[in-house]
Formats: sequence, structure tokens, C-alpha cells
Amino acid sequence: MTIGFSHRIAVCGATLCAVGALALAPSPSAADATPPAPASEASLMSPTAPVPAPDPAADGADTRVRPGAGAPAVPEVSALSWLVADADTGDVLAAHDPHRPLPPASTLKALFALTVLPALPGDARHTVDESELRDIGPGSSLVGVAEGLTYTVADLWRGVFLSSGNDAVHVLAAMNGGLAATTRRMQATAQELGARDTHVVSPDGYDRPGQVSSAYDLAVFGRAGLHDADFARYCATPEAYFPGYGQPYGIQNTNRLLTGTDGVAPYPGLIGVKNGYTSGAGNTLIAAARRGGRTLVVTVLHPQAGGGFQVYEEARALLDWGFAAEGHVTAVGSLEPRHPTKTPPAPASAPARARPGPPARAHASAGPHWPTGVAVVCGAALSAATVLTLVLRAASRRRRGVTPGARRVR
Repeated sequence: MTIGFSHRIAVCGATLCAVGALALAPSPSAADATPPAPASEASLMSPTAPVPAPDPAADGADTRVRPGAGAPAVPEVSALSWLVADADTGDVLAAHDPHRPLPPASTLKALFALTVLPALPGDARHTVDESELRDIGPGSSLVGVAEGLTYTVADLWRGVFLSSGNDAVHVLAAMNGGLAATTRRMQATAQELGARDTHVVSPDGYDRPGQVSSAYDLAVFGRAGLHDADFARYCATPEAYFPGYGQPYGIQNTNRLLTGTDGVAPYPGLIGVKNGYTSGAGNTLIAAARRGGRTLVVTVLHPQAGGGFQVYEEARALLDWGFAAEGHVTAVGSLEPRHPTKTPPAPASAPARARPGPPARAHASAGPHWPTGVAVVCGAALSAATVLTLVLRAASRRRRGVTPGARRVR
């Protein structure tokens, strides 16, 4: 017995195969989604990660410390925000309101140096143009950069670190592509370091609307600077000579914990980093000291008690506590970025460039993206349907006595 098989049934069957293959294809969003980072990768002190609950024994509701047996008491500090960290490991030993956004004053020059130091060779010489000294805020600290004089880049960096000279910052920024470009690069550097509280408006740290940083971010900058040989050398220099008309003149580091001036006792083992003051920020300080093979970095922002030198005494107390607390406290966080990114350093002869983002994926804006294997299956199914239909149609014609190619006459 011969069983007839309709070509329409064949077409339907093949079509259903194709549809089924399409249904098995994963959706574009599911195929291309990036899995979230494990929660363990998040830095405890990151502003986007949970912050540990305050220890009941700590001074102040926003003070974070995890003391163990024999831990010394955290000193009473009046600053609005402060932090103590191990500069080698990045462990945060204690902190008070570490992500509070506050004006940084000249401590922001640490970020400026991290951004621009790699871009300008220290022995390069530059003759200052009058335009480079414009737009310096009234009341700014100055080292005495003069129009028409020629300086080495190293001269200008000593003016930044020792005298906190905003004039030297503006000249170096001009050499680095201008104030606006330098500001953008500083912001990019902060992001790469995981310093998410910082918003840069003026590279010199002068009070500007919206310009803020935090005790956490400034500690990140100070720690990074200590790992740069040029930065570390400049910030630890107590005094130097600066070029002037006729002959050089002496300049002294304004970090009193380093120099021991104005009645402030020098701190044993201090190695920098940067102090600052503006009427809006109050007194600010990043300080680092080394003792017994261990290096600590502390940040102190805007003390609410004492006079103008209180910031040094509070930093001294926090450094003493940090060295005494070794082995007696558990870290409450880390200065390490959540997702470290390594960017090749810019050539010394070229301005630093912000790291570009990853290229966009080709299918991101081109509609749905189907896997190649599914496309092959669908094509094969449709081709099979076509061939089967032609074969069955030809067989039907032969049974009815119709020659292929001949026209049927009705």
C-alpha cells in the first residue's frame, strides 16, 4: 500500500523545527550579562559598601575601631573627620566619619602631584608666561614664581610641596595642558585609586563651590604618594632654595610636624606628606611616619578645638595610637580600591591622559544578537522543507500523468 504524504504537512513540520530552534536561543541580555562581583571583593571602607557598625567602646558615634585585648584607647580628637591606616598593607585601623565630604584645602595638592609628576621630567626647563599666573585665588599661598624667569620642573615641585605655592601649581598645570585638562585628569586619577568622595574643581585646593574630598580619599592619595620616589622625596624635604631675581632664596616646608617650627615639636620618624588651610576648610593634614619598619598614614580634617596648630597635635596623638595599637586591633577597612586597575604610565615627555573606557560591543546597538549555531540550524530546517516540498510535488505529478515542465490544460 502506498501512503500519500502532503507536502503542506512537510512544510509545517520543517517550519515548526525552525521555530523550536529559535525558541532555544538564549536572549541577548542573558548571554551577554556580566556576573556581579562577589561581595567579598568590596572594600569595607568603600563608600558603596556597607560600613561596619560603630564599636560601643569607641569615642563618638561615628568612630570605627575593633579593639582586641590590650588595645590602647582611641585618643579624643576634635576633627570633623580623621583616619589612621597602615601605609604598607592599606589596612584602616580606625576612622571617624571617613567618607564625610569636606573641603580639602592644599591637601588636594597630593592628588595634583600624583597626576602630574609622571608627565613632566624634573630637569625640564620652563620660562613662565604672565598668562600662567592669572586666576590665582586671592589670599593664596605663594612661593614667588615670577613672570619671565626660567625654572626647572623640580624647582616648581619644591614650591608646591614646601611652600604650598598655588602659583607653582598653576604653572605646572599650564605645562600639563591647562587647568581644565589637569582637573579632569586629577578626577580620573582619583577614580582609578578608588577615591570616590573627591570632586576636583581647582587643582590647587583653593576653596571652590563643590570641591570636596574626605579623610578616606586623602589617606589614599598620601599612601599612593609614598610609593612614588619623587613624591616621597619632595614631601619629606624640610627646606630648599628657590630661584629668584638675582639669586635663589630659602624656602621651608610648612608642615610643622616635619620641621618643628612655630612651637610644634617635630614628630619622630615623620616622612611628609601635606598640610593645608583655607577659611572654608579650616586646617587639614595628611601625615605619615615610619617606626620600627612600619609606616602609618593619618588624615585630620578641620579640628573644632584649639588654635591653628591643633591639627598637628591631633595627628600626633593618632600616630602614637596607631603605633601602640599594633597587633591589638583588627582592621575596619582598606585603602585598596574595590576593583584595582593598572594603567600604563604616560611617557615622561607627554601630558598624562585619562584612561579611556572599554570599547562598546558591536551588537550593543544593532538589535538582537543570535548565536551562529542557531542560525545554521534554522537555515538547514528551512532548506529541508523546500527540498521535501519539491520532491513530493514532482511525485504527485507523475502519479497524475503530468510531465514536469508541461502546462496542464483544464
